Amino acid sequence: MKVFRGFHHPDLAPACALTIGNFDGVHRGHQAMLALLRSEAAHRGVPSCVMTFEPHPRDHFAKALNKPDLAPARIATLRDKLQELARCGVDQVVVLPFDARLASQSPQDFIQQVLIQGLGVRYVLVGDDFRFGAQRAGDYAMLDAAGQRLGFDVARMNSYEVHGLRVSSSAVRAALGQGRMQDVQALLGRPYSISGHVVNGRKLGRALGASPEGAGNGFRTLNLRFSHWKPAASGIFVVEVHGLAAQPLPGVANLGIRPSLDPSDVNGGRVLLETHALRWPAELGDEGGYGKIIQVDLLHKLHDELKYDGLEALTRGIAQDCDDAHAWFASRHSETHRQTTRDRI
Repeated sequence: MKVFRGFHHPDLAPACALTIGNFDGVHRGHQAMLALLRSEAAHRGVPSCVMTFEPHPRDHFAKALNKPDLAPARIATLRDKLQELARCGVDQVVVLPFDARLASQSPQDFIQQVLIQGLGVRYVLVGDDFRFGAQRAGDYAMLDAAGQRLGFDVARMNSYEVHGLRVSSSAVRAALGQGRMQDVQALLGRPYSISGHVVNGRKLGRALGASPEGAGNGFRTLNLRFSHWKPAASGIFVVEVHGLAAQPLPGVANLGIRPSLDPSDVNGGRVLLETHALRWPAELGDEGGYGKIIQVDLLHKLHDELKYDGLEALTRGIAQDCDDAHAWFASRHSETHRQTTRDRI
């Protein structure tokens, strides 16, 4: 999959089948839309293309109006969104910077300058609530009329439902905010995950819980930065880590701002996913995780972030979280074993 920042690029295909949206989370509704897009693109002999925005348009307006509450909680980083779009088989993605210029562009200019001159659209697929242009003045009817006049097809896809529930990014955000990770998995069609390069922290975790004789390694963590100030999920989670060993590593993770630590630390002020692997591969050594790209699946929420009164209380809290994570994995293993036994019978 090719990724372009903007549409003024010589390697961009001269024509395409396009869909437009934020695609936060790339949930099952998005996936169904992308499957239809790929089919329509193949029939026309052009590449499938997704146009998305960074920042999210509501982020832009929240900042412009100095009203941070208007910004939506972010499900996925741009990295994870692009990764999921690639998994869905999209040929190319155009990431447009959503700024004051784009926000003020009329619907007619958007159609002419972006869709026709910039991308050469042959087919445009949008959702049932699609709006575009300054003041959200453009809608499906306007786009369809322009398509008939300018020679491109326009289609609209209705809402996608799972067990009677409309699948949407808003529904995913609500489930993440409430820690309903099974519902999140049903909406996404996969476990909720965060990926990225492991970065350095204060290395405080390896000292917490380590024995005075040096026999223990404490609670070493794999740190990933979540590149948005308002994640849809936060708290302490049971997780699995992919990318460090042949099999996923069980773990427990904190996603948030770490209220028990000094805000002036090396990652102070940033949302961080700190993951402690319950089983650390010996072949990695003490520093073997740094710089590696990992994916962390958040499987079950244990509780919200807590502020502990001192490092000793923090150590006890982390130890309890590890015990609870072990218990959750044991329960899942038992349930899987019982299901396998029933299937055999």
